[in-house]
Amino acid sequence: MILRQFLHSDPVAVSYLFGCGGKASAAVVDPVGDVQPYLDAARATGMRILYVIDTHIHADHVSAGRALAQAAGAEYVLHESAAADFPFRRVKDGEVLELGNVTAQIMHTPGHTPEHIALLVTDRTRTVEPWFVLTGHTLMVGDLGRTELASSAEDGARHLFASAQRLKDLPDHVEVLPGAFSGSVCGRSLSGKPTSTIGFEKRFNKAFRIADEDEFVAAMVADIPPPPPEAARTRALNAGAPQ
Repeated sequence: MILRQFLHSDPVAVSYLFGCGGKASAAVVDPVGDVQPYLDAARATGMRILYVIDTHIHADHVSAGRALAQAAGAEYVLHESAAADFPFRRVKDGEVLELGNVTAQIMHTPGHTPEHIALLVTDRTRTVEPWFVLTGHTLMVGDLGRTELASSAEDGARHLFASAQRLKDLPDHVEVLPGAFSGSVCGRSLSGKPTSTIGFEKRFNKAFRIADEDEFVAAMVADIPPPPPEAARTRALNAGAPQ
């Protein structure tokens, strides 16, 4: 297993390159900005980028996903429900992307956005059990993602509650690798530490701990962070609208 984490400050976001060094197969998740650092990291680790994956259609920055996929000769991946006006690899819940000895299982985790996905990653040279989950803007360290990008805040919160319950069912040792950290507008009480575990978040993440759905919805819609500037336009650009 090879894993590289890219921390960004403008916007505050996290990107990942991971894969199998032995089989020279990699994926990049939620790339931001210049595509060259991802190409350089893949080259330095001796891997070819097979998939470029956006966990959702972003509203806080213009995604580098399609540009990177084109530069790397990779497939660009979104959930099958994504309303995007360009060709992409449509993945569905439970589908597994193969990266040599590493696998990434798609988990549909709507709530922050309707098409949001997480990726449950396993290194089969170590064990058949999952090692970490790339959670995008669904589960972050200290909070869950804001919900106003769904059809309504309450509807988004109810979808987010169901997605959180799925993530809670993962083993406590599974590492949480989120798509943002403190300073991002996509959550409220985010930690500056960009990694955690399912077990730690189950104990100490206030939103993740709520077990009652109505209580959860009330908490999530009571103090929604304001959307980023130009959110609707940025999301439209990432969905394929002309610039």
